[in-house]
Amino acid sequence: MQFGLTQEQDMIVSTVRSFVEKEIYPHEELVEKTGSVPHEVAEDLKNKVLELGFYACNFPEEVGGAGLSHLDFALVERELGRGSMALTHFFGRPQNILMACEGEQKERYLLPAVRGEKMDALAMTEPDAGSDVRGMRCTAVQDGTDWVINGSKHFISGAEHADFFIVFVATGVDETPRGPKKRITTFLVDRGTPGFEVRDGYNSVSHKGYKNYILYFDNCRLPKEQVLGEVDGGFDVMNEWLYATRITVAAMSVGRARRCFDYGLNYAAERKQFGQPIGKFQGVSFQLADMITEIDAADWLTLSSAWRLDQGLSANREIASAKLYATEMLARVTDATLQIYGGMGLMDDFPIERFWRDARVERIWDGTSEIQRHIISRDLLRPLGA
Repeated sequence: MQFGLTQEQDMIVSTVRSFVEKEIYPHEELVEKTGSVPHEVAEDLKNKVLELGFYACNFPEEVGGAGLSHLDFALVERELGRGSMALTHFFGRPQNILMACEGEQKERYLLPAVRGEKMDALAMTEPDAGSDVRGMRCTAVQDGTDWVINGSKHFISGAEHADFFIVFVATGVDETPRGPKKRITTFLVDRGTPGFEVRDGYNSVSHKGYKNYILYFDNCRLPKEQVLGEVDGGFDVMNEWLYATRITVAAMSVGRARRCFDYGLNYAAERKQFGQPIGKFQGVSFQLADMITEIDAADWLTLSSAWRLDQGLSANREIASAKLYATEMLARVTDATLQIYGGMGLMDDFPIERFWRDARVERIWDGTSEIQRHIISRDLLRPLGA
């Protein structure tokens, strides 16, 4: 890995950061106060990204994407992490799991998603099946050539804007020495399909405006053509396309931490107590030193895991380490910045309290910190037979 960006990568970083500062920052206060993104703002952002040529930049050129490498895309996500997720959602990064589309699915789902004509949402989590994916109770039973789905999903992000959903459902059970093991199949479900309903979710304190929804399936009938990948092959689809999403969470955590740190650094240089800037006091200056060291460490850990993917190297443990460290680093940096601001850090006159609230969910979604530690330790111990 080269410890420096190419001219093209520098251009990617500057372009995306400029977009976030000019097009995202001005709307953040409105989103925080109202808890939603106005339709006209969402459409304007999407159209500007399309004009910029960055929409679906995580997809290969042969399907109309920008063809960015994993490392390049991590740089994009890092810069997007500086802005409100409710707004950067419209920067347009469809689930790359759609590359598993075959035949007519490409024309109905993949290509429209890449062109910005349709938006998708991923549906995996259930009330009793979060980290335990195989514990899902939403089931699909074959009836002739159709499938009939019953059950629910929750914590589904982006559902209010989605034209279709990528849904993981249990389609059978295998008996194993360790007990029953559910088989999983992935389905493409259009909004408005009979028996399928999208309902309001919970009111989260993290990422205002980036809402979560609940999906209900009541004898929802789907033709066999709606299966994404192979029947009972949902885990194969998941493992091939989804595990790199943890890089996205890590990268966005780094970007948000850098923005938060900049606030803390400037405040420490400007705020005076006892006749001098508070940054001159060791209690503050040492916090700044620790913060930037952790941010840099998380940044390189994240970029190196993306680089490994580009080199065709195994990266599961490295990605888990990046997700674990970057999200926990973000929690420490936002908390330390709030401490530097003192009481004003908790007031909504500044965005610090927002960064602090938003940081909490990063250690939960896309695999909790505990799951990442499990992945890392398993990778270390298995070669030794433990």
